[in-house]
Amino acid sequence: MKINVAQQLKSHVGDARHYAVGETTDDGFSINGEAKLVLTNRSILATGRFHAVITTTCSRCLDDFEHPLEFELSAEFFPTGSTLSTTPTSIDEIQEADGFTIGEDHILDLSEALRQNIVLSLPVKPICKPDCAGLCQKCGQDLNQGQCECPNEHSDPRWSPLKQLLSDQMAESIREVSK
Repeated sequence: MKINVAQQLKSHVGDARHYAVGETTDDGFSINGEAKLVLTNRSILATGRFHAVITTTCSRCLDDFEHPLEFELSAEFFPTGSTLSTTPTSIDEIQEADGFTIGEDHILDLSEALRQNIVLSLPVKPICKPDCAGLCQKCGQDLNQGQCECPNEHSDPRWSPLKQLLSDQMAESIREVSK
């Protein structure tokens, strides 16, 4: 989202303007929300609350699904020209403050700041639904679509040395009791 801030840069410190955001980024993210731009003595502070819908892959079943995200934006944009009503900001100050820049054409581009906030809001292991069964560890069958033909052994291999200690007779009596 590109906003022309030439008039705001000539305004007084504290001047605030609101802009509705409703667009799809180059990455395919659908973003909605409202941005508030406030002129400070050295930059424009952009804040806002946004909602995005992204397409991602489930970490259990590997299916693609749409995942809604809510995030807040707070980013500082420094003008590179001398339009600001106070003293101009040097490139060294911008790099030191780790902010974004407003080009010589006085266009403030929120796209990169929004993209970075979306990436930071992504879950580490996205899951398509809370009860996703995932894939079979042996054959790769999607267990959400049905059971596979693999033997259903629930034993933990770490217990196998203990199984060997049991005699066949003890194992038989344990099986009878557990039925």
